[in-house]
Amino acid sequence: MTRAYEIPELCLVVLVGVSGSGKSTFAGRHFASTEIVSSDACRALVSDNENDQTATDGAFALVHSIASERLKFGRLVVVDATNVQAEARAPLIALAREHHVLPIAVVIDTPERDCLDRNATRQDRDFGPHVVRNQSKALRRMFPTRKEGFHSVIVLKGRDAEHATFTRTKLWTDKRHLNGPFDLIGDIHGCFEETVALLEALGWMLSDDHTNANHPDGRTAVFLGDLVDRGPATPAVLRLAMNMSRSGTAICIPGNHENKLLRALRGNVVKRSHGLAESLDQLSRETESFRHEVASFIDSMVSHYVLDDGKLVVAHAGIRDEMQGRSSGVVRSFCLYGDTTGETDDYGLPVRYPWADEYRGKAAVVYGHTPVPEAEWNNNTICVDTGCVFGGSLTALRWPERELVSVPAARTYYEPTRPLISTTPETKRAPLELDLDDVAGTRRVQTSLTGTVTVREEQTAAALEVMSRFAADPRWLAYLPPTMAPPATSTLDGFLEHPAEAFSQFRSLGIERVICEEKHMGSRAVVIVGRDRAAIARRFGIDEPIGGNVLTRTGRPFFNDSVWTASVIDRTRAAVERAGLWDELGTDWLILDTELLPWSAKAEDLLRRQYAAVGAAATSSLTAAERAATEIAARLSASAEAKALRDRVTARGVAASRFVDSYRRYCWDVAGPEDLQVAPFQLLAAEGELLARRDHEWHLLIADRLNETDPKLFRITRRVVVDLADQMSEQAATKWWLDLTENGGEGMVVKPMTPIVASTKGLVQPGVKVRGREYLRIIYGPEYTDPANLSRLRQRSLGHKRSLALREFALGIEGLQRFVDNEPLYRVHECAFAVLALESDPVDPRL
Repeated sequence: MTRAYEIPELCLVVLVGVSGSGKSTFAGRHFASTEIVSSDACRALVSDNENDQTATDGAFALVHSIASERLKFGRLVVVDATNVQAEARAPLIALAREHHVLPIAVVIDTPERDCLDRNATRQDRDFGPHVVRNQSKALRRMFPTRKEGFHSVIVLKGRDAEHATFTRTKLWTDKRHLNGPFDLIGDIHGCFEETVALLEALGWMLSDDHTNANHPDGRTAVFLGDLVDRGPATPAVLRLAMNMSRSGTAICIPGNHENKLLRALRGNVVKRSHGLAESLDQLSRETESFRHEVASFIDSMVSHYVLDDGKLVVAHAGIRDEMQGRSSGVVRSFCLYGDTTGETDDYGLPVRYPWADEYRGKAAVVYGHTPVPEAEWNNNTICVDTGCVFGGSLTALRWPERELVSVPAARTYYEPTRPLISTTPETKRAPLELDLDDVAGTRRVQTSLTGTVTVREEQTAAALEVMSRFAADPRWLAYLPPTMAPPATSTLDGFLEHPAEAFSQFRSLGIERVICEEKHMGSRAVVIVGRDRAAIARRFGIDEPIGGNVLTRTGRPFFNDSVWTASVIDRTRAAVERAGLWDELGTDWLILDTELLPWSAKAEDLLRRQYAAVGAAATSSLTAAERAATEIAARLSASAEAKALRDRVTARGVAASRFVDSYRRYCWDVAGPEDLQVAPFQLLAAEGELLARRDHEWHLLIADRLNETDPKLFRITRRVVVDLADQMSEQAATKWWLDLTENGGEGMVVKPMTPIVASTKGLVQPGVKVRGREYLRIIYGPEYTDPANLSRLRQRSLGHKRSLALREFALGIEGLQRFVDNEPLYRVHECAFAVLALESDPVDPRL
């Protein structure tokens, strides 16, 4: 007969049984091969022989290490070993406790005779029958029990192992499928009048007798514990919370006060302190049936919940990242009481370790327990217990809006033992503070587009040097632009880069339409602008007169003179206002990706020291050389060698002249900020939206509107849309590129119409730059078009550059998304810092 068993989807399964009992066969039938950690397999990994008993210590060290890493990663583990002795099982139980998962024992209790017969048929079992007999005796003497520490013990006798089925159940804490929206309400402590007022302020509809409520928008209330004690109406609060829970409009988690009240209702001896006496007195006037219902309600509460696809975690006193979605006595204690040090303060209250200061989890943690005067975010955590019962206020956090709603207490119901004080600088990061541990050493940054991006220690060291010396205030650094890769090298005569390779690259990845955008020869600039000074202060935490900033692609202030910055920001703000974008996008701030012209505005020193110096030296020396070669050719008119020398020197002079003409095209006199131009090509982010996901046509139409409002400041970005299935469309775009580059244009950027695209081969390059022949003369030198030079340059390798471009793009989008989601500064800054760190990679700068 088939018997069904349930095990948690995250747990440590310890198989127990003598050699030959069928443990490995059983494990292979019910669990994936990656879930099984076999002592025999680990013994083979250590010694090349799974029967080599001298390798047992090393094998079990490996078993425990693999199991630990899987549990840390949130994956089920099945340990396949005999485990017949309690001392062999004890480290595994301890390992489960360490990772806050439940240990489950599964005993394969096969008759000893059957085990001996099976081993006799196995050539890989060369030990005698005494081994099985000794293991069988040890199992009978030390049979696994719950007292040993197992959450449950499943015993499969005889053929039960062949007919058993296992169903994996979600942990009680796993409510990721509930997406809200939620209203997360802090510690109520019997303050019923304020609870009703807060629910009404949140838009809830209460029944006439105020014993139930529902929200017209389908919101769910989450009561964060400590519904009881101290306040005047604990039974009324409980009745409302229980009815809302039964009707599915509320979720409740326990607080330490519910935990104590339950023990008192069960008749345990507890001190009637900290408001318990008031609750028991109020409940004594209720029916026995109601008190029993309250006890059952509290007993059913789960320590914490993981909600909204893992983006939100609720726990009464908070919870560490590694405890979320797990189940153990340690986890429950942390959720109820926080991380106590075992000491008491001057008021006789427990001293709690400031766990939130070190929190680095992805999920937002909303909690209560320790009253604060005002709810404030700290490292993606927020305490919404604002001390209502102590005369403060009752606060709710609306999720996912992250909006705080509070109502004041009608009066002080209970004098606090310790005055409500703000979190001190010693226990909470200042807004500007970034911990060195956030960026030092090897970093692994999780991104939604490419998974983990690893930044090596030497790269972070280089970035730390640059960031600490030159970068703007970290609060501005929501985004650093990525590098961009060129197309595959062209084989066409006279070309190093050509649109054909870019079109072919995207077509091979299944892209149907691309947009070719004019590439402006300027300097990349990220422009951050607020509707007013207050908008920037609110969103970026920077209160300064300009109300915005202009940054280089390495996160430095673009201008040394704040007057220039103010001019660009003021004119951009005015243009956005006249274009009606503030209201249209529902925002009071914007981040724009732009090119700021002319090139000489930022690169004047580079031009003077490098390009102008090369141009002047080449022109001067080659002019003299050409004059001398011409005289020699005239004197030796019959000499073919003299004529060849003259022609070669003349050609070099023409190349040098073209080199000078090339860089001069991108320079003009800039007497003041009024001589600058900005070419915006993408709106990156606004309040509540990552605009970088919208298609490129939308972005360029917005840029056109900005140009219409201020054509002197904003430059149009010319573009051509290409259908990659239409050869005529490609030919037209190629001709456009040739005309553009032969008339002094730098080139174009070919982009998929949708900025973020994934193919079967992974993330697609967001853009490929195709530069013109004359512009490349600046990059590769005056004579790069000489056939011999061009042949050598065609050997360039693009793999690393392309990989770098994709990683930096993924980091940029990740940082913007975190910023839009109001994640803490260190989480946003982590991405910008990683982009800068990757820039230290030794990649050919000409690519």
